[in-house]
Amino acid sequence: MNPRRPGPLLRRLLRAPALLHRAHLGWLLGERFLVLTHVGRRSGRRYRTVLEVVGRLPASGEYVVMAGFGRTADWLRNAEAGGAREIAVGRRRFRPTVRVLPEDVAIQLLAGYERRNRLIRPVVHRVLTHLVGWRYRGTEDQRRRLVGDLPLVAFGPVDPAPGSTVPGSSAR
Repeated sequence: MNPRRPGPLLRRLLRAPALLHRAHLGWLLGERFLVLTHVGRRSGRRYRTVLEVVGRLPASGEYVVMAGFGRTADWLRNAEAGGAREIAVGRRRFRPTVRVLPEDVAIQLLAGYERRNRLIRPVVHRVLTHLVGWRYRGTEDQRRRLVGDLPLVAFGPVDPAPGSTVPGSSAR
């Protein structure tokens, strides 16, 4: 499955967080978005990609994002090839580990994201419908299918101190 690229209007909307980061105003977004600095697997060039945080895994200090263009997303392919150099989120920075979440964990995080964002759920469903090319309504079966098409990826600190969590996380 190759997710569809967004049209010009959606592309502008999706670029807003990146523009804030370029203007050194990314801290205004808090922990809602993160910036992944990665190195191209073929080009060796340094890239920065702004990604929305779908959820947190407080026990491990990981931030979770969705690969909105699926497994073919360049940032994901670069990160999996060892090119992930830094995560900047809020006022924090760290060298990340990268892992694609197992289906059951991804489904739970996606359901939590939809609950927390119930006011904009119709917009979220429309965007996801556009990306995957089939009608997404947020059912359990559709979430399972969605995370198969658009994997959830966790970024955590490479070497957290034993027994500690990332600052700002809470052990719930």
